[in-house]
Amino acid sequence: MFKIQEIREIIKLVDSSSIDEFVYEVDGAKVKLKKNGVVVTDTVAPKKEVVAPVVQQPAPVAAPVAPATLAKAEEAPAAAPANNDPSLHKIVSPMVGTFYQSPNPDSPAYVKVGDKVGNETIVCIVEAMKLFNEIEAEVQGEIVEVLVKDGELVEYGQPLFLVKAE
Repeated sequence: MFKIQEIREIIKLVDSSSIDEFVYEVDGAKVKLKKNGVVVTDTVAPKKEVVAPVVQQPAPVAAPVAPATLAKAEEAPAAAPANNDPSLHKIVSPMVGTFYQSPNPDSPAYVKVGDKVGNETIVCIVEAMKLFNEIEAEVQGEIVEVLVKDGELVEYGQPLFLVKAE
């Protein structure tokens, strides 16, 4: 049986992620969440008449957003070559959760750029539903880049670290 706090945490994680549907089943108890279900679509349909005039007003606001997007696009190519380097191994998140670089706020980070790691070296923690999951490097090498900030929400399969494998 799920506790209400666990369900609330799941809802927060799903709501802040890019996934639209989430199903979790343990010992016969099942939680199924859908972000963009039929109910939301039905509710949105009547509001389209009201929203249409509002959409016209923010249109000029969208123009200033474009330069910010361009600025981000200009920053991305600088980081892209490192991410696309085939000689670098990506340590990815095995789950949706919150990324932490250290076991607690007062402790130093498990690893930082330049550190050597082994197959079983713990590189970070991903918290999901109040469970703290230690993530291992699963490769020998040197940490080249930390791709996520401490306390940031991560998705399943999202790269966390780049490692120059030995």
